[in-house]
Amino acid sequence: MSETPRIAVVVVTYNSARVLADCLQSLAAGARGADLVQVIVADNASRDESVPLAERAGATVVPLGRNAGYAAAINAGIAALDREGHLGRVDAVAILNPDCRTREGALTRLAAALHAPGRGIAVPRLISPDGHTHPSLRRAPTVRGALAEAVIGGRLADRVGRLGEVITDPRRYRTPGTAAWATGAALLVSVAAVRDLGPWDESFLLYSEETEFALRAADRGWTLWYEPEAVVEHIGGEANVNPVLAALLTTNRVRLFRRRRGPVSSLAFYLAVVLGEALRALAGRRTARASLVALLRPSRRMRVLPR
Repeated sequence: MSETPRIAVVVVTYNSARVLADCLQSLAAGARGADLVQVIVADNASRDESVPLAERAGATVVPLGRNAGYAAAINAGIAALDREGHLGRVDAVAILNPDCRTREGALTRLAAALHAPGRGIAVPRLISPDGHTHPSLRRAPTVRGALAEAVIGGRLADRVGRLGEVITDPRRYRTPGTAAWATGAALLVSVAAVRDLGPWDESFLLYSEETEFALRAADRGWTLWYEPEAVVEHIGGEANVNPVLAALLTTNRVRLFRRRRGPVSSLAFYLAVVLGEALRALAGRRTARASLVALLRPSRRMRVLPR
């Protein structure tokens, strides 16, 4: 990586005009001290003002023509960088949700973190607009972790023997270090890792695509590094209240585990997730009810994203 890091950015949009302007405006500060070579907005057929807004901000818009999902948009954005010759001119590619705002020097600090040998992905500290740190770091999914989360909940599972997949300990978010994976709202991937790993898996549509990418990176010897001095504000949280998205998130977790593990472990993981969603559904949680239906009735699972 060069002394002054060269960065390209891919922002994925779908009817994102409400937040996109702030995201794009923040990139200059986020890349302070780096060379921001190109900004791509990969648009999933937005019907609002996302495209003209991006064009007015000077970004290159890559239209997908349909709501193809997060991974497909990332792939389209990176392919556009490659076609235009920019991928060969940069050291790393930032992937951002449109509801992210990069704080001063965030992308530059992530690029510095990628200097160490073997680091392929760097992720920032994600904060909410009120400054609260999101629990964005994750352990690799396990049957034991899924069962603990089902019975006692994710936060308590993390406190009891670090069983949970979600890392909730505030002390962890003050310290740089490795993680199995992290939420995909904001991350920086070295170009070497981009070329080695190839496309993101488009079959997931939304959710678990970042998990698959990070675990596949680890399989090939790339480390994911968390850098708390790089700060990105992220609104997020729709899957916590939207039953359709919650069901997609849950079923994708099971699909990914099944893809990577044997049939016995996969069945145990599935049953643990079903148990957890059933308990939460009995407690009256609408998102859990939708997830439980999708788990038990494959015909009810989302195959195509809404237009």
